[in-house]
Amino acid sequence: MEIKSLGYRTDLLLLELGGSEFRETGEYVVVRTPANPGYWWGNFLLFRSPFAVGDAKARLDAFRQEFPAANHVALGIDSADGVVGAEDELTSEGFDIERNVVMTTAEVIPPTRPNEESSYRFITSDDDWDQLVQLSLATAPMKVDEGYEEFTRRKLASTRTLVEAGHGTWFGAFDGDRLQASLGLMFDGKGLARFQTVQTHPDDRNQGIASTLVHRASTYGLTEGGARTLVMVADPEYLAIRIYRSLGFTDAETQLQFTLPPS
Repeated sequence: MEIKSLGYRTDLLLLELGGSEFRETGEYVVVRTPANPGYWWGNFLLFRSPFAVGDAKARLDAFRQEFPAANHVALGIDSADGVVGAEDELTSEGFDIERNVVMTTAEVIPPTRPNEESSYRFITSDDDWDQLVQLSLATAPMKVDEGYEEFTRRKLASTRTLVEAGHGTWFGAFDGDRLQASLGLMFDGKGLARFQTVQTHPDDRNQGIASTLVHRASTYGLTEGGARTLVMVADPEYLAIRIYRSLGFTDAETQLQFTLPPS
């Protein structure tokens, strides 16, 4: 199955390692994660072309046919140029449109203000992983309810399985034993390494922790990890993208995501 988008190609790699299933229809790829049906970007349709006139409703119907029990709608386009197509139709249907920047680098630049007060190490113990759940909930981009907490626990349980199977590493910044920030770095075994979920607790931001953690993880990935290219996907409107650019990451493509949240 050929995927043009570097962002989606690395997304699907990680999903496949975690047990997700793919089905090619020609018009779109069905991505399904039976172990976590509430994971929007583990249960979505990846279309092969931009939205033509009339496609918004047709693609919405296709999603509901493929995922009749889903409370969400999530669609993507397998492209690199950021062309949406009939954007007005998507807006009329109530879709949120996300344009994320896929960034790459083959070498990193040290941060200008490294944080030397925190300690940096792999996340390994049960307590580390329990703290990672709590950190993920504390930095959630939406209201945390029972469903979101269950989704987070399932996703991190799958992540831990992948890490312990040798497919990647999870890094943390700590104040003593308290987890302040974390990120994942997953490897494809062919020279690519993809960053996952860079997050810092609200109480620990603006201290240079994230930039130091990304730099240390990047250095590990390009040396001991054996990667030749690092991949990072970032929100262009969020301040973290400036951190990644300052460390040497450059824009490679635009990844398009379309969601229709539960009513």
